[in-house]
Amino acid sequence: MSEKMSSCSTSLAPARSLSSVCSPPLTSSVTQMFIMLDSAAEQLMVHKDFQVAFDTCDRGLESLANMDQEDSRCGEFKAAFCILGIQALAELNQWHGVLSWVLQQYEHLEKIPAKIMQMCVLLYSKVGEPAAMQEAARVWLHCPSNSRATGFGTVAELYLLHVLVPLGLRDEALELIGGEVGSIAFTEDQRQMALDVVEEQEQENLESPPNLRISPDSDTAAHPVSTKGAVIHRLEAMLRFFYRKLLLTGSGSFSLRRVFLAAVLLYMLFLRLDPALPSSFMWISKLLQLLKQMWRTMFAPYHQALAQSKEL
Repeated sequence: MSEKMSSCSTSLAPARSLSSVCSPPLTSSVTQMFIMLDSAAEQLMVHKDFQVAFDTCDRGLESLANMDQEDSRCGEFKAAFCILGIQALAELNQWHGVLSWVLQQYEHLEKIPAKIMQMCVLLYSKVGEPAAMQEAARVWLHCPSNSRATGFGTVAELYLLHVLVPLGLRDEALELIGGEVGSIAFTEDQRQMALDVVEEQEQENLESPPNLRISPDSDTAAHPVSTKGAVIHRLEAMLRFFYRKLLLTGSGSFSLRRVFLAAVLLYMLFLRLDPALPSSFMWISKLLQLLKQMWRTMFAPYHQALAQSKEL
């Protein structure tokens, strides 16, 4: 489960540096919170004792209930303990209880910080249960007070790409992009790209033979390879979209080439593709073809000009 949450490990940095940004004087209770937070981070990252790390987070959250809730540091401590607790539960393969545990701390979905919502969406997507976050993310995004929160746009983007698109909820995805949430979360360019991604996924669904589609209730759907295959299809559609944009704009579009390369690198980092897996062969072949086509588009004119100059 360590791979599933590796992308969130950088979130420990704010937790361990809270003392450098808190201007009010430290009280004994605040000092104790720092000690518990540091201990939980050490157990999680250094000793890999995930149960002890989670238990420490739980005790820290209980102690916070006895602190002065007017202290601005309470919110920071609660978020930091929850971030570490989520990672510990994921490492313990107890991801199914993450959302309910977070709700115990914040009581209402609308009060969950954006960073924690992002982690929950990514976690449930990685384990192949995006539907678990459908209602929670929808309620959070439609809360007016959250629209001003830092990270609101990222939550909307993750909800679209990792919940609505994988579940095939095209109408809801279009409503999100074109509605009030989309107008706040996305720029015009981002909204257009989101529409393209939704259309690509719809086309994929239409092109896929019905007998090859996997039922969500089947045993195969619960297998990690099937989960990875669904993500591969989405990323493949995005890569094709970027490649077509590259062709339309010509070989001089340096920004689009960087975006295409970034998409490929993010895929490799996100899934850590194992070339030895049989399920990877088709994807590697398609990726190689796309890269060859992009290479010819970008550099074929240069090589032709060079060959002509040599002949002269």
